[in-house]
Amino acid sequence: MTIGLSRVAGVDEDISLDELRLAARNHGLPLEALRYDVTPEGLHYLLIHYDIPFVDADTWRLDVLGRQYSLDDLKALPAVTARVTLECAGNGRAKLFPRPVSQPWLDEAVGCAEWTGTPLAPLLADLPPDTVDVVFTGADHGLDRGVEQDYQRALPVAEALREDVLLVYAMNGRPLLPQHGFPVRLLVPGWYGMAHVKWLCSVTALNTPFQGFQQAVAYRVKQDADEDGVPVTRILPKALLAPPGFPDFMTRRRFVETGPVRLHGRAWCGFAPVARVEVGIDGVWHEAKLDPPTDPYAWRRFEHLWEATPGEHELSVRATDAEGRTQPVEQPWNRQGMANNMAQRLAVTVRP
Repeated sequence: MTIGLSRVAGVDEDISLDELRLAARNHGLPLEALRYDVTPEGLHYLLIHYDIPFVDADTWRLDVLGRQYSLDDLKALPAVTARVTLECAGNGRAKLFPRPVSQPWLDEAVGCAEWTGTPLAPLLADLPPDTVDVVFTGADHGLDRGVEQDYQRALPVAEALREDVLLVYAMNGRPLLPQHGFPVRLLVPGWYGMAHVKWLCSVTALNTPFQGFQQAVAYRVKQDADEDGVPVTRILPKALLAPPGFPDFMTRRRFVETGPVRLHGRAWCGFAPVARVEVGIDGVWHEAKLDPPTDPYAWRRFEHLWEATPGEHELSVRATDAEGRTQPVEQPWNRQGMANNMAQRLAVTVRP
């Protein structure tokens, strides 16, 4: 095995048992749950790199630059609650062709919860002046492409010191569930999910760029195996429709009745606020109505009234942010299947 080499499936290669094992451990948001402003914990998307570690909250300590904090210590600090959308960086990977081999996400690796914790920045007051990266280490441990590791990610010092970066210990007003990072995880609003390190153990400072596997090898956008690529950081604009009508069990094709159909969904972006959402009906784009924004990094609801006519139709949706980024209609292919924000397509049969 070549360390760090990601694999791309052959032209006629089916999803493997290994990929199905990953899919069985990690789950996406059922798209009908887009109706909720705040995603219930059990419906929020979930990605676990290795195992869910067992952590005893009574003995757990977080080491921040050499200082130890218990869970009670963190809860005694000023608390902030923020509604933030999280999306996996690999969302949409399974729809790419040729398919990058990894967790086979379709569209559903997303959720929007209310997270409660304490700001990280005050705990970094003694950060050395020559710090380049702040490194976050989780308790999950395993192998990735032959490299044994604790899960680690780093943030540039300016990002780590943002006032909205939190050490969170509650989700939707309740303690974090084990699978969501109990007792404490990092929250970096606007960034893809790989940055929100779960089961946090330590926070350290480096005066050189962090070169850990999950930073320098994984989570890179690149076309060829031998190039460095660019790191995955903030979430690109994306919108999803809640599927209308009802589904076929196997194909998930939707069925609706002729007449007015209220289409709705959610849109989000980590770079700039969502400014526009368009719904495509058989390739013709219509501007949707956007609800007022709530928190800066929470998704926004949109809706569009479709006068459905009998027959077979394809619905689509795309978002544009306030700085002009728009979802592509064609696939933005890359070797690891990262940050794929291709516009959603949904097959619908309208019954007379």
